[in-house]
Amino acid sequence: MLRFFARLLINSLALAVAVWIVPGLTMVPYGDGAELFAGGPSLPLVLSYVLFAFIFGLINGVVGNAIRIVAFPIYLLTLGLVSLVVNGVLLLLVNLVSEGLGFGLFVEDFYWGIIGALVLSLTSWIIGMVLRPLVKKRR
Repeated sequence: MLRFFARLLINSLALAVAVWIVPGLTMVPYGDGAELFAGGPSLPLVLSYVLFAFIFGLINGVVGNAIRIVAFPIYLLTLGLVSLVVNGVLLLLVNLVSEGLGFGLFVEDFYWGIIGALVLSLTSWIIGMVLRPLVKKRR
């Protein structure tokens, strides 16, 4: 259970960094609220990041794995570079969920989705490497 919450935290932070770096990604919180600390984000914004990190993980786990299984030969031919396109498409699926809810992660177009997926995966990997010793199972 701790690993689940750690991955959710890592993905939320990586999503926040991707939105901060990539100009084609925007996060719209579900409501207005007071800042958690001076100059910091509001509680609805933080909860929106956590919710959409969960939604992205769910979409990535279900739809992403199905795409990866079907497109395995293409992964081999492109040496895994097609994964950027797949992750960009998964971000566009999160965009569709956001449009349905009226708040959340919005992606400007497909190319920003690919760049956002690249930043998201690199940031998630770096944060995961830093936090791995803290979450590692002790035997």
